[in-house]
Amino acid sequence: MSQPATSIPVATPTPSRPEAGANASARRPFCGLIDPVLVNEPVLFPLSSSVSVEAARGAWVWVVRDLCSDLISADGVANGNFAAADLEPLMPEVLARMKAALEKIDGDTEAMRRLRAQSGRENFRDEASVVMAALRARALLPKAQGFGRAVNTMTDDAALGVALQSMPVQDPKLAGLMFHTAIGQVANPTRLVTAVIKLSGNASEQVIARNGFAPLIESILGQAQNQLKNLQLSGPFADVDMACRSLDRFHRLVRSLTGYIEFARGSRSTQMLSTITKMVSDRVEPRLKEVVTDLNQAMRRPREGTDRIDNDRLLGAINGVYLLSAVRDCRDSLALNAVFDQAWSQTGQALELHIQRNLDLLRQDPDDAVTGERLNAAIKMAEIRFNPEYADTLKRARAAAERRA
Repeated sequence: MSQPATSIPVATPTPSRPEAGANASARRPFCGLIDPVLVNEPVLFPLSSSVSVEAARGAWVWVVRDLCSDLISADGVANGNFAAADLEPLMPEVLARMKAALEKIDGDTEAMRRLRAQSGRENFRDEASVVMAALRARALLPKAQGFGRAVNTMTDDAALGVALQSMPVQDPKLAGLMFHTAIGQVANPTRLVTAVIKLSGNASEQVIARNGFAPLIESILGQAQNQLKNLQLSGPFADVDMACRSLDRFHRLVRSLTGYIEFARGSRSTQMLSTITKMVSDRVEPRLKEVVTDLNQAMRRPREGTDRIDNDRLLGAINGVYLLSAVRDCRDSLALNAVFDQAWSQTGQALELHIQRNLDLLRQDPDDAVTGERLNAAIKMAEIRFNPEYADTLKRARAAAERRA
């Protein structure tokens, strides 16, 4: 996939940096011990294999403020002086207090209501359970990350199958946390899915689940919905680079499921796939509809005054074409066929028109720097929209126009 104009590397989504002030004590929930299983809002489907950053922050504030103020310095947490190495020896006591507190409020409706209000989390009880499970599994999470990285270099399918069988599939909740952590490191999740199908002897979701690998499917779905946060495409500060990379990641995750696993109609996985796909598509569609307009505005000469380049509009147009290219590569996992087809066709037509117009102007005045810059941008977009060979042809046409001078 082509890369957008402003290149920003994308890693596995991690907790965003919280604001200073009242929430400073939640800077890194549990000092980063459960970072590998944290996901970003919006969380359309809460899962036992991951927990949102906001939910983890709420649980961490609860622990520091209400349960363990005698063990954990709130000031130390707030100023960053209380680290994972300080928390680790306290974990048995912290977990014991969390367990006891939750058991106590389970029978106290009013206490549960107050805790939900204080945390701002309606599902605080369920989220706290996932946090506790992740904390208990904290020593295994780095190993799961190592497993995920190893998958990227593992060429022997038999060895991959053996490695998968070492996962704790007899404990679905633990397996879910481990798979979610591992998937975050795996470049091509299809390899895991095809290996699991081979181990199960069948591509049916029900058979895969009976063999203990349902947590893998859930984890892939969880990672897919975790791409939503990066698909903020409205406003002047939209990160199109991040969006394109997240679309590619979303596509790889979704296709690893829909391309290989046989899902029963109406199953929870099918409903999740449908809902997440619609949400992703809905976030991309408005920006896709603006691509042609942005292109025309960026390439159009001002009607009055001195001819000049509007760099912001030009960057927006180039990034829009990058997004269009990303959607082309991922369209099988999206619900954007009609909008994409129209934008793809009209963008091609508009580019050819602007290229020809600017080539003609350059032939008339080869020293016109603004026209040359505008033509360079159009050739760059043509390389993305068409192919590098076409762009090379246009570059030769430009060079010929300049030689005529």
